[in-house]
Amino acid sequence: MGEFVDSTAFSHEQGNRARKLFAAVVLAALDDAIADDKKYGNGPEQIARWARSRDGREVLSCAGIDPNERVVSGLMEFVGKGVRTSVALSREESERRQQAEAA
Repeated sequence: MGEFVDSTAFSHEQGNRARKLFAAVVLAALDDAIADDKKYGNGPEQIARWARSRDGREVLSCAGIDPNERVVSGLMEFVGKGVRTSVALSREESERRQQAEAA
């Protein structure tokens, strides 16, 4: 019985690591689309094309994200804002947004 619990916990941990890896790929795709938006002005279209592609849908699914049109529009909106993912996920940016909403 102890071996079963250990192997289940190990498999669960492996799954979490895989999801985090694919989530990092999604964040990299968002950063690439933001860079394209700043350089060429077509970032939201690029991320939408990627998210609707077979590979994009597969990566989103492996990251634990349902690849539907609502997600695609959210990705496009995020890219349109032009805030890089590292900045958007930082504590300082979160606090700044909270202060802006309170004012």
